[in-house]
Amino acid sequence: MAATIAWNDLTELDSFKKLTALKNAVSVADALKGEGGAKRVAELSIPMSSGLSYNYAAKQVDAKIIAELQKLADEAQLLDKFAALYDGEVVNLGEKRMVLHHLTRGQLGNDVVADGVNKREFYVQQQKAIADFAGKVHGGKVLNEKGEKYTTVCQIGIGGSDLGPRAMYLALENWAKANGCFKMDAHFISNVDPDDAAAVLGSIDLAKTIFILVSKSGTTLETLTNQTFVIEFLKKAGLDPSKHMIAVTSETSPLAKSPDYLAAFFMDDYIGGRYSSSSAVGGAILSLAFGPDVFARFLKG
Repeated sequence: MAATIAWNDLTELDSFKKLTALKNAVSVADALKGEGGAKRVAELSIPMSSGLSYNYAAKQVDAKIIAELQKLADEAQLLDKFAALYDGEVVNLGEKRMVLHHLTRGQLGNDVVADGVNKREFYVQQQKAIADFAGKVHGGKVLNEKGEKYTTVCQIGIGGSDLGPRAMYLALENWAKANGCFKMDAHFISNVDPDDAAAVLGSIDLAKTIFILVSKSGTTLETLTNQTFVIEFLKKAGLDPSKHMIAVTSETSPLAKSPDYLAAFFMDDYIGGRYSSSSAVGGAILSLAFGPDVFARFLKG
């Protein structure tokens, strides 16, 4: 039988109150001095995959605080809440929604059916559609008005539709170049200040650029404002905007079946913006920039 979960504010828990009493109990500067500091650095390190490690020696913790943190995790039912998320229970209490970003990773969690749709299959289907489109772009089957290959991709979005994909691109860019995986230059437009967009547009070959418009609702004011700005630039350059834009949106948005886009890929309400990088929001630009195989490797971890 599943545990009954209490969604209490952490500050209401006894273990949290005990933790606050330990504030400033550890001086990091003192803890890192001399031989004791070297021992602390060695001991407070957790090996991870790919040669990485997580070292928390510079954090204000000691064995007592770690033990109290464990008590807080237990009292807050952290593992039960984690299991509830995986099982597709409603854990976004503010919006009364499930939280399903883990299903974009394919191998994680149980199948969840929502709105009559198997959500794991839906996300995988979108990944395959993006991979197919990226393959056609890289293979020269999708070309611009002049029959030329696209060389650049530019994402238009705000918040999680910009920050996560931008961070992922910057993190992988040099690796991709060094490993022969670099396919297309990528740029980002998020600031509604026209100087920001103008600087990006002035630095790229518009005729060979695909723009990715990211808006779940299809009505995000800031994103549509930047799209309008980009469209005007394309028209002034004598280009057909519909040959240079794809959309990442919801299936019910006005962008979903618009003829103004080369293609549309879909997301839904069960993935919040800050967690959307492993969905079509990050998948489109990463697959175009580095190839769908690299995005698939990212999803596998």
